[in-house]
Parts: sequence; C-alpha cells; structure tokens
Amino acid sequence: PDWTAVLDRALAAFACVTGTIHRTDPATGLLRLVAQRGIPPALLDKVDAIPFGKGIAGCAAERKEAVQLCNLQQDLGGVAKPHARPPNVQGALAVPVLAAEGKVVGVLGVGKMQPYDFSEAEIADLRAVAALISAKMDDEG
Repeated sequence: PDWTAVLDRALAAFACVTGTIHRTDPATGLLRLVAQRGIPPALLDKVDAIPFGKGIAGCAAERKEAVQLCNLQQDLGGVAKPHARPPNVQGALAVPVLAAEGKVVGVLGVGKMQPYDFSEAEIADLRAVAALISAKMDDEG
C-alpha cells in the first residue's frame, strides 16, 4: 500500500498536521519509519529507527497500548525525547499496530500544533485505523 496516502487519510480524519507510521523490522526489532508527514528533515534520522520503549512510538509498542501527551513540548514524564520533538507539535497520540496474535507490527502516531487531550472515542478510532493498517501489513508479509 501507499503508506503516505494511508497516513494522509488518518491525519485528515483526526485534524492532525503531523504523523508517522512505523513498521517493526523483524531482523532488528526496531520500529522503522515507512511514512511521515510534517516531520522536519533535521529530525528524520531521529525517528527513522526507534527501539521499543523509547519515545512516544516506542512506548506505545512496548506497552501495547495508546500513549498520548497533551503537550509534547512540556512532557515532564520523559516519554518524548527532547531531540525527537517536532517543533510546535504539542498534542500527540501513538497507538500500536497489532497483528492478530497480539504481536506489535508497527505504530501509528499523529500530532496537533496545540495542546490537546485526545478523547477515549478518538483513541478508539485511531486504534481502529491501526487495525486496518495491520491487515495491510499482513498482506505485504
């Protein structure tokens, strides 16, 4: 699939301006970037390969649950890595892309330019998008 087109549809649906789709690399166990929007070129190398447990995407993968930050720029819990925070992105949400057996095959992340708390309904909707992405990743092998 055209992962950038998939991401663009998700961003439009959630009124977000930045987003990423990462896929778990079975050889390295790292989350590898397969599509992005709104990530500054200077940060691309920081988000290209993410270990489980690091940053928002890595935490979503490790926990197998949604991770959100109302204000990425003021994350006091240390989830967002300072060098990997896109400028001006504040509200951020990442959900794991899970295979049928529960294995993390990727992570879908979206972000807004203002502080924002995603609702439980929005989190559920983004999880539904992640489930569709999982099916497509399965089709690719």
